[in-house]
Amino acid sequence: QVQLVESGGGLVQLGGSLRLSCAASGSIFSMGWYRQAPGKQRELVATVTSGGSTLYADSVKGRFPLSRDTSKNTMYLQMNLLKPEDTAVYYCAPADVNTGTTRYDSWGQGTQVTVSS
Repeated sequence: QVQLVESGGGLVQLGGSLRLSCAASGSIFSMGWYRQAPGKQRELVATVTSGGSTLYADSVKGRFPLSRDTSKNTMYLQMNLLKPEDTAVYYCAPADVNTGTTRYDSWGQGTQVTVSS
């Protein structure tokens, strides 16, 4: 199974920015970012195909542009105008760009994003 490594999280103030990276061990047609806040279920953030088609959760639409470098098997999430409710552990996984769902079951440690007010 493909291995994925997330990086780029950190502590940032309200309104700040972070850029997350997801490096894959191989080529994946469609990838996505998911997040899980304390006490909540994991939820979709955004997905992107190798062709550039995207799907965004309403809560991040317009703030978190998603991109991919297929030559490096890497996906990026540029997080702008961050809010305290964006605080969560962020994970990447192979995903269905039409539904935003994933069947991935080898979740890594993710990368922690904390937004202070």
